[in-house]
Amino acid sequence: MPTVDIAPDELRDLTGHDEKSDDELIEDLFALGLEYEGETEEGEFELEFAPDRLDRLSVEGVARSLRYQYGDARGVYVPKTNSPDWTITVDESVPDERPYVTGAVVRDVNLDEDALDSLIQLQEKLHATMGRKRAKGAIGIHDMTMLKGSPATEGNPSVRYTGVEPDEDRFVPLDSDKDLTPGEVLEEHATGEKYADLVRDNDRYPAIYDDLGLFSFPPVINGRRTEVSEESRDLFVELTGTDQWTIDKMCVIICYALSARGGTIEEVTVEYPDGRPDGRDLVRPNLETKTKTVSHDRVETILGIDFDPEEVVDLAERAGLDAETGENEDGDLVYEMTIPPYRVDVLHPMDVIDDLGRAYGFNELEPRYPDVGTVGGRHERTRLEDAARTQLVGLGFEDLLNFHMINETENFSRMGLASGEEAFGAGESTTIKEPYSEDYTMLRTWVLPSLMMVLENNTHRAYPQDLAEIGFAARVDVEGEDEANTETGVDESRHVSAVLASHDAAYEDAKARLQALVRNFGGELETPATEHPTFIDGRTAAVVVDGEEVGVIGEVHPKVLVEHDLEVPVAAFEFDLESLA
Repeated sequence: MPTVDIAPDELRDLTGHDEKSDDELIEDLFALGLEYEGETEEGEFELEFAPDRLDRLSVEGVARSLRYQYGDARGVYVPKTNSPDWTITVDESVPDERPYVTGAVVRDVNLDEDALDSLIQLQEKLHATMGRKRAKGAIGIHDMTMLKGSPATEGNPSVRYTGVEPDEDRFVPLDSDKDLTPGEVLEEHATGEKYADLVRDNDRYPAIYDDLGLFSFPPVINGRRTEVSEESRDLFVELTGTDQWTIDKMCVIICYALSARGGTIEEVTVEYPDGRPDGRDLVRPNLETKTKTVSHDRVETILGIDFDPEEVVDLAERAGLDAETGENEDGDLVYEMTIPPYRVDVLHPMDVIDDLGRAYGFNELEPRYPDVGTVGGRHERTRLEDAARTQLVGLGFEDLLNFHMINETENFSRMGLASGEEAFGAGESTTIKEPYSEDYTMLRTWVLPSLMMVLENNTHRAYPQDLAEIGFAARVDVEGEDEANTETGVDESRHVSAVLASHDAAYEDAKARLQALVRNFGGELETPATEHPTFIDGRTAAVVVDGEEVGVIGEVHPKVLVEHDLEVPVAAFEFDLESLA
């Protein structure tokens, strides 16, 4: 879980509760879902927080939540904004890999050392979370006094978001005294080296100019000319990224934090060229609220408490929401909940009910037995898994638990398979439409690739290495063979997979252990010869339990061993767990 460092004195100052002791603050923070993990060397609280509450990445956001909890603030707060004077003009040459931009002007900010440290932390935490390490969104914050032209002297000034050749222009980046080109920044500057992969393959690099020249090289680094200090009062905030919604929300969170420091938000106009990305002008920051409809019955059912409508409205306001009562088409009581713009986590009515529960106080809920006539117990599948694991450990295997997600290369190519071919583990894969990482793009169709990856990462350890896993596997049910898959079209199963890696590992060793495992469950094992691309011809057999073919066993092919940098033989087997039932 991510953590954030919060100075307790700052919390007391921003909440107006100087009387709160550290222990009381820790208890109040826990009620918000922020767990105390310890203190830093500077005496700051190290707090673990739910990664969906990105508005609590700063002391300002945490203090705002506490003020609602203390009853000092109620309902949705939206900062007032002044009309736009500044414009961000987007040029046609902006790289296609990073076409979106947003921003805001914040005036009269009170920045002391603590406020500046909090702003820097918020910026970096947003980069690491919502910004996906700057790949999806990156923030630049600048001292406006160092930008060319102000509304008082130049009318309506603008900055230009454009694309430049790697060696087209020069600027002095932060933490440097040298005049460098963007290309040189990637080679000679520590921050440039760290984020070089985000832009290195682009034909043109993103850049932001004012009338004096280049002052920001997103998503890598800002220019030294506009560096923010404790003396800065007027700030220019710009964000670039691959998704307009993401950078807009990141901008809103920044603006709320600066507003808590006395800043006045001023809108900016973003002028896109025709067709890039949609040819329309935007006014930012986007501080529009959204609404969710929640039924009174659902609130009571989930929380297990009978409420008056007035109580629900009160809880909503204490949670930083607004609520209006109404009726749905069936005449049932519902609430139209207004969600503040900084809440990126509210996607479903259940999120709203969670807020209501926290405002009520989960510790105030009285435990009670559920109104059902059954007694809980383990599912039969879980019992079978536990029994099989116990047997595998008894047979000398080390039990593993790997990720269910993998990528096509690991699942198929490196195992000598092709998706959809007629071989165990080669079924059509269930892919992720928009994967977070190129390492996890699909659900694995079999478990053996995960075990081979573990062997690959442990070549420095002693042999023998006998590993086993009972894990999840999935494939597309192309022919609709199982009625249970009608809704999803995916055949989900649990597989038993094991590998034996040593200088003398052989088919006979794997079969002996497989035979013992099946016999202990009262099954009858047969191993007729077969062929499989992952295994050596003549040293491969099908796993047949009680007359049904359920898996494969054999010695792993040398080409698969070489692919995984393994220098010892590997014998392996894998089959469907249900065959042991």
